[in-house]
Amino acid sequence: MSILKRVPWVSLALELLSYSTLGWVISETRPPLFVWLVVVVAILLLLITLTTPWSKMARYYTVLFKSNTRSFGVAVLAAFLFFVMLAWFRVFLDTLLIISATILVKIEFQTAGFREGVAFGIASIFSLAGLALGALVYNLI
Repeated sequence: MSILKRVPWVSLALELLSYSTLGWVISETRPPLFVWLVVVVAILLLLITLTTPWSKMARYYTVLFKSNTRSFGVAVLAAFLFFVMLAWFRVFLDTLLIISATILVKIEFQTAGFREGVAFGIASIFSLAGLALGALVYNLI
């Protein structure tokens, strides 16, 4: 089977659209270049965490719960994030859409039998292209 037939085009199109809405929303605020760099780094970190196998992620997360102080810090952070989720529900829904589209792409790449590096590369290209496309369309309209 050709590699082009194995690529999950529908999932990648959904990811492109969801990240283009993010680019559009960020462009509305006319942010400085620093904000764009932070968003790009955050997108790449999200993609890395979602394309890494779960066994490796579990090994990294055990570091957070090795002591009572760290566990308390994680609990306080989780409570704060829950408050932010309720206070900014619209932003939470947009973030949930982006994470869901990225998880869908990850599942599709796993089902198609792609390696993690290839899945990360293709997903990051489509994510960053969607972000740039949303910003470009906003600036052109």
